[in-house]
Amino acid sequence: MKRILLITPTLDASGAEKQFTELACGLSDRDFDVHVVALSRGGPYASRLQEHGIPLTVLNKRLKFDPSAWYRLRSTIRKLNPNLIHTWMFTANSYGRMAVASGSDRPKVVVSERCVDSWKAGWQHFVDRRLMDRTDLLIANSKSVAQFYEQRGFPSERTRVVRNWVDVSPVATERRSEIRESLGLNPDDRVVGFVGRLAKQKRVGDLVWALQLGKQLTENLKFLIIGDGPERNRLEELAVNYSCEDLIHFTGHREDARSLLPAFDVFWFASAFEGQSNSLMEAMATGLPAIASDIPPNRELIDNGVDGYLVPLGDSVAFAQFMARLFDDPGMAEQIGAAAKQKMQEQFTRERMINAYVDIYMELLDS
Repeated sequence: MKRILLITPTLDASGAEKQFTELACGLSDRDFDVHVVALSRGGPYASRLQEHGIPLTVLNKRLKFDPSAWYRLRSTIRKLNPNLIHTWMFTANSYGRMAVASGSDRPKVVVSERCVDSWKAGWQHFVDRRLMDRTDLLIANSKSVAQFYEQRGFPSERTRVVRNWVDVSPVATERRSEIRESLGLNPDDRVVGFVGRLAKQKRVGDLVWALQLGKQLTENLKFLIIGDGPERNRLEELAVNYSCEDLIHFTGHREDARSLLPAFDVFWFASAFEGQSNSLMEAMATGLPAIASDIPPNRELIDNGVDGYLVPLGDSVAFAQFMARLFDDPGMAEQIGAAAKQKMQEQFTRERMINAYVDIYMELLDS
């Protein structure tokens, strides 16, 4: 039985951690001997690992560079002696590769990059370059992410793409009125929504301005924002400054965000950069017509005008105009939502993702 060690910074309730956890569980179901290390802390997904009997080691890393955590990780690797190590995101990618002893008998090392990391500073790209020789393969979750790292020097022959999976199980659309009532919305409200972390990258301020413009085009318009983050106070101030605070509902972080999607009529997504957005995929899988920023990762999800709409980055007018078009033509909105749902069900399943990783692992381990 092949032993796989998966390393992540945390098991927080975020998109990458969800993908990581389901991969671990899927590998365990395929008779791999799976072990997980969380560098800084556990989190909500730890219980999911426990359900599958997957051992979890938490190293309690506290500093940006924590020699004690690095030493504990190195000791853990030596003790487990895995056949393959798979790390996720910059901190784990760095610690994991630095903790692996050099030499021909070392385990295979795979790193996962989850975003077009334009936020990285020069020293972080330097670390990535220095650790290339300890990397057998880089796995990106979209072509855009793979190209980003290839342009920064990672060899294309050692790059693979495995796309995210999305939960395609049915949601309780028959509870639409009940869900709306619980959120303070009326049955006849026309609701556009966003789900995600309220961070600068997401450009939710563009959507608040789009709402101000859109209320001139659409009656009974409401904007439901599910999520929290450092931008929330600024967004609430923007809503007041744009005189549309009465049209916006901030729910804060919700563990049950997916179950609230039936309250939406249209999904907005304005990000400046992504890897492959879980929230956009979940909206599409629910059958919502989506309007998203025209950035490369979103183009990999949306065929413009077929299963969603792509608009220029930062173009609040376009977000408002396409929203109004969907509300004015319910038949078209239903058609686009149905096409989006079908695409997610056919191309972005959990089984497909796990199969892709298994194929890659076996290719490496047999080489």
